[in-house]
Amino acid sequence: MTGVVTEHEVAVREEVDIVHVRQAARDVAVSAGFSLVEQTKLVTAASELARNTLKHGGGGTARIALEKDAGRTALRLVFRDEGPGIADTEQALTDGYSSAGGLGLGLSGARRLADEFDLRTGDGQGTTVTVVFRTSRPGSG
Repeated sequence: MTGVVTEHEVAVREEVDIVHVRQAARDVAVSAGFSLVEQTKLVTAASELARNTLKHGGGGTARIALEKDAGRTALRLVFRDEGPGIADTEQALTDGYSSAGGLGLGLSGARRLADEFDLRTGDGQGTTVTVVFRTSRPGSG
């Protein structure tokens, strides 16, 4: 994807910001013609990743970008924090693993739902998670 059509950044500093991230992602997906199933997948992933940004990273930002290239439409979500980072990414990506007593579906669930998933982190270096969702309808939006 090369052409960014629109981009929003949402601060993730408190619980209510998770709702703001979900709504912003849904609004962009609806405007771009994503199906209801596609919207549900990306909003679920956005919610989980925003929650992780807040809970584990101490807050950060969510960037939501609508991209178009060669008739294809994609939504790119980038979650960044400056928290402690993830010491063991393999363990963190294991279904059911939770360092905070949750269901352990955040990172692994988002990875399964997305068309692309990228995790950049290091112990003491913060975390950046990027997920990309493509609409199944060429030329949407």
